[in-house]
Amino acid sequence: MALDREQVIASLRNVQDPELDQDLVSLGMVKDVKVEGSRVDLVIELTTPACPLKEHIRRDVETALRAAGARKINVDFTARPGGGMPTPKDLLPQVKSIIAVGAGKGGVGKSTVAVNLAIGLQRSGAAVGLMDGDVYGPSIPTMMGIRGLVPQLKMNRIVPLFVHGIHVITIGSLVEEDKPLIWRGPMAQGAFRQLLADNTQWPKLDYLIIDLPPGTGDVPLTLCQLLPLTGAVVVATPQQVALDDAIRAVHMFEVLNVPVLGIVENMSYFVGPDGSEHDIFGRGGAEKAAQKLGLPFLASIPMFPELRVNSDAGNPRANFEGDPKLAAALQQMVNNLASQVKLGKMQSRRPELNIV
Repeated sequence: MALDREQVIASLRNVQDPELDQDLVSLGMVKDVKVEGSRVDLVIELTTPACPLKEHIRRDVETALRAAGARKINVDFTARPGGGMPTPKDLLPQVKSIIAVGAGKGGVGKSTVAVNLAIGLQRSGAAVGLMDGDVYGPSIPTMMGIRGLVPQLKMNRIVPLFVHGIHVITIGSLVEEDKPLIWRGPMAQGAFRQLLADNTQWPKLDYLIIDLPPGTGDVPLTLCQLLPLTGAVVVATPQQVALDDAIRAVHMFEVLNVPVLGIVENMSYFVGPDGSEHDIFGRGGAEKAAQKLGLPFLASIPMFPELRVNSDAGNPRANFEGDPKLAAALQQMVNNLASQVKLGKMQSRRPELNIV
């Protein structure tokens, strides 16, 4: 049965994005439709290459086209160029989405979340960079296994280290190991900008994850103003004291007009050797705070010994390959973040259809 373009487009209007409840044609996701007899080739433009629902969309498209009479179907995917919030200073035009990971206080696992978000997004097929913006207490060298490694220079610019499939830059690679950084705010801000953009040669990236300094003081506030952020992730532990500080971090991002993509509850519960779960810090507090603030809740990350061991060993990929319960929690966090980035981009996109 021969098809024409109008039949193909009509069929695709019945395929909805599972998260947005709108059809792919209206959302402007359908590109480069080619019809030859009963063969259909088309491209679906995603907002992020790490879209967790890509295969779901592929199946729905193929089902709709077969119902219309197509016999040979080729669905390719591409990612929307650019995206996220406008970059008024064009600080990093080669980066599609810049995501800050922050916390109202230290010690809640902010760096752990940043590292595992980066690894998870890369495992989903995205090109990912990781910037250690915690200039006073850089943890990334240990967690990524790059302690003692010095980045190379190319044309007088720093080339990020490439490890575990991630492009990584950290102040910890550029200062004397184990020495404290006794810097005032302006010095830290200057070093951050130089590492972020002025002196670093970042490649084209789908995501750049920024591990911010903890708190809501002058340094993290100024760094957020400097960055063309797509959005922010706030990390907290379940107990009320940590949640109070997390709420302050949320309000800081709101004052700066930075979308909060969601809250992560770290150290949510402890899993004993027999598989029993123990709510040491009062599990669920961050999820309740997210509901109260009207924000997405991205995931609860349990306290697994493997998470600590892998972080200390600089082998974060093992977190996704070991205990299935830990891997599932981390993957849920990654998928939910990718979905929130997608939703934010969809709100600003103009529908368009390109039929060839």
